[in-house]
Amino acid sequence: MSQTVFSTPFIGREEELARLFGVLERARDGEARAVLLAGDAGVGKTRVLGEVAARAAQSGLTVLTGHCVDLGDVGLPYLPFTEILGALAADERFAAVLSAHPLVGRLLGAGSGGAPDDGDPARAAGAEGRLRLFEGMAALLADLSRAAPLLLVLEDLHWADQSSRDLLRFLLSRGFLQRPAGDGRGHRLAVLASYRADDLHRRHPLRPLLAELVRLPAVDRLELRPLADAEVTRLVRSLEERPLPDATVRGIVARAEGNAFYAEELSAAACAEAGGMPSGLADLLLIRVEQLPDAAQRVLRTAAVAGRRVEHALLRDAMGLPEDELESALREAVGRRLLAAGDDGTYAFRHALAREAVYADLLPGERARLHGAFARLLAGRGRRAETAAERAHHYRESHDLLEALAASLEAADHAQHVGAPAEELRHLESVLDLWESVPAEALPSGEGADRVTLMLRASAAAAHAGEAHRAVSLTRSALAGVGRDADSELAARVRYTLAGTLMNVDSLSAAFAYSSEALAMIPAEPPSPTWVWAAATHVLAARQVGDSVTALRVARQALDVAERLDMTDARADLLVSLANLEGEGRRSPEGRARLEEARALALLGGNASVEMRALFTLAIGAYEAGEPQECLPWLAEGLDRARRAGLLSSPYPLEMRYLQLLVLYTLGRWDECLRTAAVDLAVLPASGGFAVGPTLYVALARGERSGVERARGLLEGRFDWMATLVAGIVLTDAAASSGDPETAVARLRSSVESLTDEAGTPPDATVRLTALALTAVADAAAEARHAGDEATARRWAAVAAELLEPARAVALRGGTGGPQGPEGRAWLARAEAEGAWAAAGPDPALWEQAVAAFGRGDVYELARCRLRYAQALLSAGRREEAAAEAGAARETAVRLGAGPLRERVDALVRRGRLAGAAADARDRATPLTAREREVLRLLGLGRSNRQIGEELFISGKTASVHVSNILAKLGAASRTEAVAIAYRERLLEPAAGASD
Repeated sequence: MSQTVFSTPFIGREEELARLFGVLERARDGEARAVLLAGDAGVGKTRVLGEVAARAAQSGLTVLTGHCVDLGDVGLPYLPFTEILGALAADERFAAVLSAHPLVGRLLGAGSGGAPDDGDPARAAGAEGRLRLFEGMAALLADLSRAAPLLLVLEDLHWADQSSRDLLRFLLSRGFLQRPAGDGRGHRLAVLASYRADDLHRRHPLRPLLAELVRLPAVDRLELRPLADAEVTRLVRSLEERPLPDATVRGIVARAEGNAFYAEELSAAACAEAGGMPSGLADLLLIRVEQLPDAAQRVLRTAAVAGRRVEHALLRDAMGLPEDELESALREAVGRRLLAAGDDGTYAFRHALAREAVYADLLPGERARLHGAFARLLAGRGRRAETAAERAHHYRESHDLLEALAASLEAADHAQHVGAPAEELRHLESVLDLWESVPAEALPSGEGADRVTLMLRASAAAAHAGEAHRAVSLTRSALAGVGRDADSELAARVRYTLAGTLMNVDSLSAAFAYSSEALAMIPAEPPSPTWVWAAATHVLAARQVGDSVTALRVARQALDVAERLDMTDARADLLVSLANLEGEGRRSPEGRARLEEARALALLGGNASVEMRALFTLAIGAYEAGEPQECLPWLAEGLDRARRAGLLSSPYPLEMRYLQLLVLYTLGRWDECLRTAAVDLAVLPASGGFAVGPTLYVALARGERSGVERARGLLEGRFDWMATLVAGIVLTDAAASSGDPETAVARLRSSVESLTDEAGTPPDATVRLTALALTAVADAAAEARHAGDEATARRWAAVAAELLEPARAVALRGGTGGPQGPEGRAWLARAEAEGAWAAAGPDPALWEQAVAAFGRGDVYELARCRLRYAQALLSAGRREEAAAEAGAARETAVRLGAGPLRERVDALVRRGRLAGAAADARDRATPLTAREREVLRLLGLGRSNRQIGEELFISGKTASVHVSNILAKLGAASRTEAVAIAYRERLLEPAAGASD
């Protein structure tokens, strides 16, 4: 039978497909089964059935499909079954089977107009004729299933006519599924029938049949739930004729709420640059509304103005209906599955798009009147902060702008109180938008109620919400609103706030200029809080542009003033700056002591932003000191503090998220890194996409192309320093790993150029980027020498020498002004080893130094250096040592799932014939003791701890300790994984006679 062809890829539904394919397998083995597939319109029932049918046909099942059609009260009897019989009659392969069942031919006559007057040949012939027809259909299906396993697909049962429902009841309850075939086995048949769950109102004729069928042992019900957001995103991306912006895709996913059809319609509208809801989709949604009685339609219109969810009492008061009439109308709307009743006395639209369609269909005057009614009802209940946002919305839509402004300001205060900066920003922007539309004498008064101060507050909310560029724009607007005769403290505050927002978007020279202006506008004496914060901001800006002398001088002066004024949080902020500026900086014991003092002061002062800055600086200091494991507690505490304060999208928490993932990546905890990032992705602002950058490092190391594509995406849009850093690392490494030295060097240079600050200071990452690019340069030089092309070899050697000089300079004097820590020194050691390789060939001594340098933390880079060290050892004829290093590198690659690295190690082992040397060296190289190897042998035989103890004459507890040590040394999470690693690494040999 022919199948529907779909133009888009099948996405998601793995669990549902597995369950349905299981039904097919059981049917193939003679266990007849039926599944009733339920789901809302557009959720994907037809697509799932099409996928199953296609797979069934490919595997040899005969697939018969019948469709029910909405023909109102004059439905054709047996329509899906006559469609099936018509397809069988048109296929000569089934002619012999059909000729053996002439009674069934009457159904074909019914479908072609040859039926008796009442349209039902079985009913016209009486109950006996009806039973013979049903028995004949069952016999036909039985014969077909004996020839080949049979899949019967019935779509849209909610439109099925009475006769079709009766025949289906017979086949499933008393006929086909329940009777054995002639040979005593079950029939090789599966029945899949779909229906719209949202069409089944209380009086729908299909409901009694479903209730009867689901009680049968051979019948299952499967509800097709909405797709997950990630799956809808994949679907939308697959539909694109041209790339859609991420924000547009996120909007489509949010509105579609897991419904595939809605997502497709919204995507088509977005690609056509049409606004609002597609007219076809709106019409489809409104058809179901218009089928309701007038009172129920009025309920829906009123509820649509209230929003997605409305309280019963509020809806009653807005409509002015008696309770019994309201309940009757609500029962209709709920029964038609347009509204859903909540346990808390509320009603909600089952799908937001249905609410949108109803709302858009309202007349303008009707809409404004209803909004006004809801605003007044909410206000009459008391001006509770929790309803401020709702009141602001209704007042604005009813054109009462003065009340809308007041309620928006109240809503902003509530959002700030509960730690919701994105919502606070939205409400403050509403206030600012309404400001010019309200008479001046009616505007709010009091401290903080002027327009400039509100802009500064909105700027802070934008920064906390991760909208750095929006924060700059708002602060610039505040600066434009400060007149020449403005209060000098307010003017200074605007300028140092602007300086802070500019630093967040890497506009460092401008930030320094504004912080200088702010500090000059107000005197240091008499001391004032405004001067202290201006000075604290100037310290940050001066350090960013490389003026550490000014930064240190101002920081010490400001700390003294802050202590005199007892400004606890300002003291904490200045202590963090001094920890970065003095001595060996934040990675020194003295720096950490200052930072711990700062963190305690910030906690005491209740300043979450300064506390998070202190915690981040403690973590990054530990990382730079070569102690990545020590970072994690500080990061966990910082992110928890940010979560409790509602500031997860502000600058320092974003940096903490990146650092947390980087530490997990560095420690080789890659799966944990990916799991943690998956949670982050759900809440990260668009500007914080860099924070999941370490997942791109994992993807690249595992050979997944998606990492490279996502890295390129980070370079789109406005310049972002951290996003450029992440993209530079991934793209440089990708080019080097693919053996493309030209691209690798170009990526290195362009990345360093983009990341160099306005004072001309190159980034600390210069050393890492150089080491990555030099891998490809060294290989290109070595290949040229091997081919006898000395000119090319000299050219690449010169490139390596040129690249090394700036890397050495940065390593000696990094961004903090002093030598880089262990991480920077490790990357420099690798760069030096690659440079020497490019100049003259591999130097084992330099690679030994690189291996030792990375031995303190970075698991993957240690393995990569070990591979290069093995190559160098092999070129020096030290085969056993080379085999040991290659084996260690391979073990790490396998554990991390770093396929490309494992393949390169395996290629070296084959090329250098190191397998024999590895076997000779195994006993010397294995991390296990002799006793542990005995325990491992018994583990491989499946022995328990007690059995191991009995065989080795040790206690079960001692055996357990040995097993724990083996798991730790092999990096295994379970006994089974330890045995698998042992066989893979040839620490265990397969038992004699075991199959491959």
